Amino acid sequence: QVQLVESGGVLVQPGGSLRLSCEASGQLLSTYDMGWFRQAPGKEREYVAAISWSGRTKHVADSAKGRFTISRDNTKNTVYLQMNGLQPADTGVYYCTADQGQIDQFGSPKYWGQGTQVTVSS
Repeated sequence: QVQLVESGGVLVQPGGSLRLSCEASGQLLSTYDMGWFRQAPGKEREYVAAISWSGRTKHVADSAKGRFTISRDNTKNTVYLQMNGLQPADTGVYYCTADQGQIDQFGSPKYWGQGTQVTVSS
């Protein structure tokens, strides 16, 4: 079992930056691929980014490319999502996920956190 706890979601103005964190417990994070998804009110859940267990392979969805960066620190059992140039369309609940298989926009990872709310508004 893997437990995931997200933090860092707040209200931020358009153009601002945030860093979300996700701390894992229960298993060594270094054996899992990690990812971030988000869900805006009234919309489908959306894939945001993923990173391989080693950190060598990263992918960011087109909607966030050039603005968001995913990283991980396996010594701290933590994965991060750095978000720059935030826009109102980025508003939603952000979920951290983990899976021993590849995480991408086509599937649903096995483990999910409870989510952290990000609101982009002036």
